[in-house]
Amino acid sequence: MGFFANIDVEAYDRKYNDRELIAGMAAYFKPHRSKLILITVLLAVIALAGAAMPVFVARGVDAIQVDDSDLVIAILCLAVLASGVITWAANWWRRRLTARALGDIVLALRTDAFDAAVHQDLSFYDKFSSGRVVSRITSDTKDFGDVVTLLTDVLSQFMQAAILGVVLVFIDWRLALAVFLFLPILFLAASGFRRAMRRVTRRGMQAMAKVNANIKESVAGIAVAKNYRQEAAIYGEFDIANTESYGVNVQRGFVLSLVFPLLNALGGLGIAMVVYLGGLSVVAGAVTSGAWYLFVSSLDRFFFPILNLAAFSAQVQAGLSSAERVFALIDAESVVIQNADETPPPIQGDIRFEQVKFQYSDKEQVLDDFNLHIRAGESVALVGHTGAGKSSIAKLIARFYEFQGGKILIDGRDIRSFDLAAYRRQLGVVSQIPFLFSGSVADNIRYAQHDAGDDEILELARQIGDGEWLDTLPQGLDTQVGERGNRLSMGQRQLVVLMRVLVQNPAIFILDEATASIDPFTEWQIQQALNLLLSRTTSILIAHRLSTVKAADRIIVLEQGRIIEEGNHDALLASGGHYATLYNTYFRHQSLAYVEQSGEMAAAAKRNRNAGTLSLRQAS
Repeated sequence: MGFFANIDVEAYDRKYNDRELIAGMAAYFKPHRSKLILITVLLAVIALAGAAMPVFVARGVDAIQVDDSDLVIAILCLAVLASGVITWAANWWRRRLTARALGDIVLALRTDAFDAAVHQDLSFYDKFSSGRVVSRITSDTKDFGDVVTLLTDVLSQFMQAAILGVVLVFIDWRLALAVFLFLPILFLAASGFRRAMRRVTRRGMQAMAKVNANIKESVAGIAVAKNYRQEAAIYGEFDIANTESYGVNVQRGFVLSLVFPLLNALGGLGIAMVVYLGGLSVVAGAVTSGAWYLFVSSLDRFFFPILNLAAFSAQVQAGLSSAERVFALIDAESVVIQNADETPPPIQGDIRFEQVKFQYSDKEQVLDDFNLHIRAGESVALVGHTGAGKSSIAKLIARFYEFQGGKILIDGRDIRSFDLAAYRRQLGVVSQIPFLFSGSVADNIRYAQHDAGDDEILELARQIGDGEWLDTLPQGLDTQVGERGNRLSMGQRQLVVLMRVLVQNPAIFILDEATASIDPFTEWQIQQALNLLLSRTTSILIAHRLSTVKAADRIIVLEQGRIIEEGNHDALLASGGHYATLYNTYFRHQSLAYVEQSGEMAAAAKRNRNAGTLSLRQAS
């Protein structure tokens, strides 16, 4: 097990027993009951036609010994041909139906898995890699579909063996008994490997998910890696994960390689036993040569399903492990839980924190008995050092995280009583890193308001710097933003995400302001967009720009999850407290007075240098 020591297992993973897996899969098969019944009938036809062929040949051998006329041979050939044609036609129809039914089942499974992933709270993605979640939604659902197709083939072979078994009993029950008594040995040998195969296959898939996560992260951050010349470093990380996956899968191959040779050897013993016993029976006249042939040929059809199942055990166990992983994702419980699903009326935006306790983990207490009242229509700027709790407050209002104690009230109603989707429709959130989806500027602006027309968007855009920012875009609203908006500047991205919120017209606006430097004209345009939002919403601003802080009705100064000061900019600055320190550290250099003062000081220094130079020249 040394190979498996460092393979990550997600905390929400769980082991399902066979009954739970079957029950879970049955729920997805149930809507396709009619197709499955027809597929079962076709499997029976395939099995009957396949089982009939050795019977026809056996009877034909006996008949030719009595009458070797051309008619007997022709009838035998036609019977074998008919059996082959029926098997082909039924198999074609069965595979067509299976592909359609299985496609629908995988579609439903993948949809449910994606839906479960989308509805997880943000704390889920803080803990678990998105690359591994993607692997479950794509690769694992595909592996599950592949194994179901394989199992239908094996089921057809088992049905065929069962029909042949009935025929054998009627021919000679003693030889049939010898064949049947040997089957449990094969079953026991195959089932003995089942648990080990499930375990090593699960580990192999976890290793592959780790490789996928590494690739996703490396490709997403390739620009940063190139900026810092770290291509070799990210290759090294990939090589470690890839080598680990290689080791796990080699170990998996060693385990699986034991199965088929052992069962094949056991099958050879069974065939040798029946050949010997059958030969004695033919010599004694107990059975005919055709019956003996039927017994020998039927052994392959008896043993083949078991050997086939063992040979494809890797795929079967991969499919079952895939089902486990997908069901674990679907069954993973969200930390954010609502105690009711009431549709909120139009929100006014009165927000209260009452004795709220919040922590990301047992060792990371953020808020403790926290109280805050934000009045409807008020704009509040949250300032403080990193880790003070600013973003946590905003995320709790948006219900991205679950708080552990106290109450959060929206217009006097418990935030946990709202239907989350309906509540968030009245919420506008702009994150610190403005994210855009591939598509046009217009597509991104109307992301949360699909019925917004171009005229409405243009009217709002003209309220921001007379719409001059649109003139900087090559095709205006039709400009393609590229992956994650990489074709636009940071300022343009911020304007697009602010327009997205303006079009949505929310009741509560949350801004985690970007820290990236932008030119003064773009900053002025962004402030105009912010002013439009502040005038019509209750706003929570995590501010990094002085202009945004000064525009707020009230400034809340936080330190280690506590409110230590509050008031407007001038009053807090005059008090000389923590805010004044923050201002002098982070904001002062952004003020116009500071810029003018710096310019005057620079000009004075230059005059002094020039005067000194002139004095030296005169002295010389």
